[in-house]
Amino acid sequence: MSAIESLRETFRRDQTWPMLQSSQANVNVDKDVILYVEGLNLSFDGFKALNDLNLYVNDGELRCLIGANGAGKTTLMDVITGKTQCDSGSVFFGQNHNLLNKDEAAIAQLGIGRKFQKPTVFEAQTVFDNLELSLKTDKSVLPTLFSRLSPTQIDRIDEVLKIIGLEQHRFMLAGALSHGQKQWLEIGMLLAADPRLLLIDEPVAGMTAQETERTAELLTSLAGERTVIVVEHDMEFVRSIARTVTVLHQGSVLAEGTMDEIQSNKDVIEVYLGEEQAEANGAGGDA
Repeated sequence: MSAIESLRETFRRDQTWPMLQSSQANVNVDKDVILYVEGLNLSFDGFKALNDLNLYVNDGELRCLIGANGAGKTTLMDVITGKTQCDSGSVFFGQNHNLLNKDEAAIAQLGIGRKFQKPTVFEAQTVFDNLELSLKTDKSVLPTLFSRLSPTQIDRIDEVLKIIGLEQHRFMLAGALSHGQKQWLEIGMLLAADPRLLLIDEPVAGMTAQETERTAELLTSLAGERTVIVVEHDMEFVRSIARTVTVLHQGSVLAEGTMDEIQSNKDVIEVYLGEEQAEANGAGGDA
């Protein structure tokens, strides 16, 4: 073993630096609710983006958020993840973590991961490397310089590759993946960081029908062990995964319930689903 290799072995991140690595936060879910949003208000130049919004999401739930453009969906996720400060209200992760007094990095460390609509993968790196970079480890200079994957970390990457269905593409450059595969890789990058709550923004935009079906299976499989909140405009996709749907309108919750309840809600039909939905319901069909 060379001197460099010996030094790297001495300073192996998984052996020497465990005290520097972020441990999973203790999230109190005694009441089975993992996300509390209460009385949330936010205005931009007089426009009320969030208006006394209340939302409660159970631990392990798969929740779908729908609403027209400008309804407050993205703004809500911005507040939850610390990207935007609200004017008033409260947001708690479990019963013991006030998210409004934490920045984006601290919120991510608590176990909240967010995927934006457009895939943001490292296209010049392999699929495996993208997942390695996303592992929840200490990112300071010395641990990173002397890093070496442990068997546990390699097993974790293999597990994520299996979950997202990219085992056969582990050494492919991320830039060579299809649009749908890039979306799955980004979800995998979130999973590699071991989040408790996943916020997924329009995951099937631009996907083929086959990719959309696979994405529905993927997100459904994640619920239970993790909590998943999905923002989506594709009603067929929402219908395929939804257990509970929350409809936002003008920064407030307009309705909440099963997909059948939402589709038959007169207020929702009027402001969001439209007259075609009303006609379809009257004919006994689905829109």
